[in-house]
Amino acid sequence: MRPNTMLSKLRAGEPAFGTFLALGNALAAEQLGHAGFDWLLIEQEHHAIGIETTQQMLQAISTTDSIPLVRVPSADLLSIRQVLDAGAYGVLAPMVRTPRDAEILVAAGRYPPVGERGIGGARRTLYGGDDYFEHANEEIALIVQIEHVEAVENIREILAVPGIDAWFLGPSDLCASMGLPPGYDPQYPEYFEAVAEVRAAGEEAGIPGGIHTSAGNVAGMVDEGYQMIAIGYDISYLAAGGTEAVQAARAAVSGRG
Repeated sequence: MRPNTMLSKLRAGEPAFGTFLALGNALAAEQLGHAGFDWLLIEQEHHAIGIETTQQMLQAISTTDSIPLVRVPSADLLSIRQVLDAGAYGVLAPMVRTPRDAEILVAAGRYPPVGERGIGGARRTLYGGDDYFEHANEEIALIVQIEHVEAVENIREILAVPGIDAWFLGPSDLCASMGLPPGYDPQYPEYFEAVAEVRAAGEEAGIPGGIHTSAGNVAGMVDEGYQMIAIGYDISYLAAGGTEAVQAARAAVSGRG
């Protein structure tokens, strides 16, 4: 089976850099795959990306060395099974709040006897290889998103569920659940206390953590122990590049009579 190089880095204690794909465009996904990211995550939860488009994006990413992941709309059996059978090499399950939520992720994402994933889907072997079934339980990444105060309260029980490979922090939703204003980089003592609790539980369980940040904050996040580092979005790169280009064009002709 094709190895999951992102998981290999996480298991070795190394950082793995990726970005989120919100545009729902296969060519954009392929282009960013060639940019050198360790992983790319298709964002189904908050963006209009259905399973057919997801499969096309997975096919595009497979032309590159980036590992294809999907954040499903919810941690339910059907959503998880569909993206894995379409060729995803990992699932980020949003709003995991209890051990039962984590158990559903494992049940849907692991073949028997570990889980309850059904046998099917052509792309899984086209991308993963003919021995996909024999090795998928070790190579497919199952990641819980910790983004609610209830998840913080249950974090040790969540990470104790066998089969979880990593956790990923959701700062905005976590703040909202705590009655704090949401933000990309919150600066509240209560938030820092909650995050410290999650990180401590992850270290105790030996399960790596991830976070979304800007390129300028990467070194700090790695120093804090995060390994699965998301840098921006495809849509943010498009916006930044377009803004830079038009501003440069206007600056070049400003003052010319």
